[in-house]
Amino acid sequence: MPTITIDLNSDVGESFGNWSFGNDQAIIASVSSVNVAGGFHAGDPSGIRATCAAAAAAGVTVGAHPGYRDLAGFGRRFIDMVPSELTDDVIYQIGAVQALAAAAGTAVRYVKPHGALYNTIARHPEQARAVTEAILAVDPSLPLMVLPNSEIARVASDAGLRVVTEAFADRAYNADGSLVSRTLPGAVLHSVDAVIEQVLRIAIDRQVRAIDGTLIDVSVDSLCLHGDTPEAVSLAGAIRTALLGAGVSIRSFV
Repeated sequence: MPTITIDLNSDVGESFGNWSFGNDQAIIASVSSVNVAGGFHAGDPSGIRATCAAAAAAGVTVGAHPGYRDLAGFGRRFIDMVPSELTDDVIYQIGAVQALAAAAGTAVRYVKPHGALYNTIARHPEQARAVTEAILAVDPSLPLMVLPNSEIARVASDAGLRVVTEAFADRAYNADGSLVSRTLPGAVLHSVDAVIEQVLRIAIDRQVRAIDGTLIDVSVDSLCLHGDTPEAVSLAGAIRTALLGAGVSIRSFV
């Protein structure tokens, strides 16, 4: 029987000045890829470089994690941007992470949009094209990590980008495959048992149970665990242990 292999990714590099978010070192120890903030929704140059250096030391793949220019809202609020401005903002953030990663002895190997931008481009054709054009302008060989069966997956694939799809270990799903809004109760899974159940179902059965009980087919390349929740470190270790115990190999898609 072939070994099941899946990438495990997490958002890191999101501390800013005196404000600390997550425990990058501990998260990096459990995952195979990290999405490093580009400075617009979170992250500052020193923290981004340090996070990239930690990833390089651990042999973990670095991705750029661009978001809306929204420090106050942590990039989780929709911004109705002129597409060309969004393209330039994404280019700027990818470039920042590329430079700091190079200084830390590693390189950006993919792009994963953050927060509200990630969710918007799943259904918003103009912003999906704007993000796609940014990656094409910077480096068309960079894979783009997005939700499966989304507008951005279609637009990016049609433009020739490699699309990497992911599911979420700690987020609840609607019956249509979209993520439950963070404004609603139960949108984020905090229970270790619930997260492990969802992770194993996604990795092995290629399904996820929606908030209404519906089973949705999902075939993805990566699993994401958010790094800014209080239980992120313990969840990351538990997810890794559960996957390996079930015979699932954890390896970057790059």
